Amino acid sequence: MSEANESALKIRRMQEQDISPSAWVHKVAFPRQMHSEEWLRCNFAAFPRMQYFVAEMSNNVIGYILWVQKSGFRQNVVLELEQIAILPFFQGRGFAAILISQSLMEVKKHLAERRAVVKSIIVTTRTDNQAQRLYAKVLGAKAEAVIKGLYSSDEVIMIARNI
Repeated sequence: MSEANESALKIRRMQEQDISPSAWVHKVAFPRQMHSEEWLRCNFAAFPRMQYFVAEMSNNVIGYILWVQKSGFRQNVVLELEQIAILPFFQGRGFAAILISQSLMEVKKHLAERRAVVKSIIVTTRTDNQAQRLYAKVLGAKAEAVIKGLYSSDEVIMIARNI
């Protein structure tokens, strides 16, 4: 695996003009899901509960991440890494790790403005998704439970505590 060229990659909060290119990333990454642009638009409108960030290279969106606050606005926040996607050509280069870590720093800054902190992070993914290693490495997430046949396959719930 080649290392990410961090200087060529820009992580920033999603803006409205990023929705359509991010919807393309969504469509490629999640072919079983439908209505990609509608999905992103409604979630984008739910800020600050839902916070999107994009990974951009050469002024093109190559990926995105969606962080979601769970169970109300609290002082000790439970976040969910709801969705992350990187275009296939850019996968395996470390960009997802950068997207997770840099966007999480921005979410934490936003939470600090209202005197809140991240208590834990939930990640739900297919049991056969190799990204489990990424979530363990970058977030310290550990598998807590498996739910049989939840979506298109069995899902593992991972939790990172004391972030």
